[in-house]
Amino acid sequence: MASKMKDGKDLAEYCIQFGEKLGAEYVEARFVSDTVRGLAFRNGMLVSGGFTPSSGIGVRVLIDGSMGFASFDRLEKGLAEETVTAAAKMAKNAKRKNPIDLGNPIANEAKWKMETKEPLNDVDIDTIKEFCTEMNQQMAGLASFVFMFNTLEADKYLVTSEGTKIDSKLSYLQMLAILTAQAPGGSEQKFMDLTLAGGWERIRDTGIIEKLKDEVERLKKAAETAVKIDDLLAQPIDMVVGPEVAGIIAHENVGHPSEGDRIMGREGAQAGESFWRDLKIGESRVGSDAVNVSEDPTITKTSGYYVYDDEGVIARKRELIKDGILNEPLLNREFGTMFGSGSNAAARATGFNREPIVRMANTYFEPGDFSFEELVEDVKLGVYMRSFQEWNIDDRRYQSKYTGSEAYLIKNGEITDTMVKRPIMETTSIGMLSAVDAVSKNLRFDFPGTCGKSDPMQGIPVYAGGGDIRFRGIRLGGVG
Repeated sequence: MASKMKDGKDLAEYCIQFGEKLGAEYVEARFVSDTVRGLAFRNGMLVSGGFTPSSGIGVRVLIDGSMGFASFDRLEKGLAEETVTAAAKMAKNAKRKNPIDLGNPIANEAKWKMETKEPLNDVDIDTIKEFCTEMNQQMAGLASFVFMFNTLEADKYLVTSEGTKIDSKLSYLQMLAILTAQAPGGSEQKFMDLTLAGGWERIRDTGIIEKLKDEVERLKKAAETAVKIDDLLAQPIDMVVGPEVAGIIAHENVGHPSEGDRIMGREGAQAGESFWRDLKIGESRVGSDAVNVSEDPTITKTSGYYVYDDEGVIARKRELIKDGILNEPLLNREFGTMFGSGSNAAARATGFNREPIVRMANTYFEPGDFSFEELVEDVKLGVYMRSFQEWNIDDRRYQSKYTGSEAYLIKNGEITDTMVKRPIMETTSIGMLSAVDAVSKNLRFDFPGTCGKSDPMQGIPVYAGGGDIRFRGIRLGGVG
């Protein structure tokens, strides 16, 4: 190991040795090598494209209870030493009042990967362009549209001074579409994240082209036929929401406030705080008995899938809310020690130049015992919100608003043909979750997304969903 490093893995292991020589009680190095190929289109016309390979190593060192982080992207031994030294100096200068405790040592050795039948880097650019052309054709009848497509394959190697050595391989088809439908009565817009995890075969397996075509037609219909129904504002009504809306609620109103770093205030100046801070985990009720929200990175073929997190902790399902009671926050090793329970494998980083922090993976409402028809048939007056157009939530993840995209009037137990123009569900997190009285049996992940957090920003792939949910006694914040 002395003078010549064979590759990034060798160099990551050298970072551990060098960090220990500097007196660090814990050293962690992540070598990441990835390749991104991307194309961007506006109204069907190619506006940009590129091929971006990158590689580098991120290093964390713990000295005297303080953590330092630094990274480098030229795989040179001298630069590795400079980077580890910089991280060590950062830790020594921090002089924290409350020392960081990572808990019991973790020494896991494993290899894992997202399963792919057709590796993305083997797909030629002509095949990618042909697919993008088909996707653009599905949007051709809109007033305007933007489509962005990337393939991303990443190899990652995590090594620590405790003995952890984790090899992993990630693979994503990242797709974003911004759709605008125009009609005499106005326009409707929708932002869609269509990201898939896996190889090129996922294009066929998921029917993504047909899905986009269907969503475009639904958006056109909303622009052309949706009407304001002011009577819905005069009284509390019932609402039924589809898995896409259930997913964004699970992510924003439950997932984010459950993050241990938010609860303890670390994210306060960067990405917000949490209303969970004022409550007691294991005791405080935040929803009805019908509310069970989980977080599970072990679900394959999802953007949030992983086997070990970026601190080397083996992944498992987390039950955030159980029967309406706060049950378990999302934790990495640092905050797992603070909460006295240890990490539940929620540490993720978007790249070698970002530190691993507490993140979501796949967040969802657990399915209930009802069919969709049973949810609807017991509603005298209400709205079925199949999809959402926009959302907003405050920094404590408490006051929230969701505006419907495709929504229908429910009357006397039936979904009518009348489309409701932009119904707004505006309430608090506890008010919303307390209004849930039933969840359907079908669990679907209809909301892939890129979750933003921290400073510098880390946008990380996630999935969210649930069954269809019925809310009782909701007052709409507006229609149209």
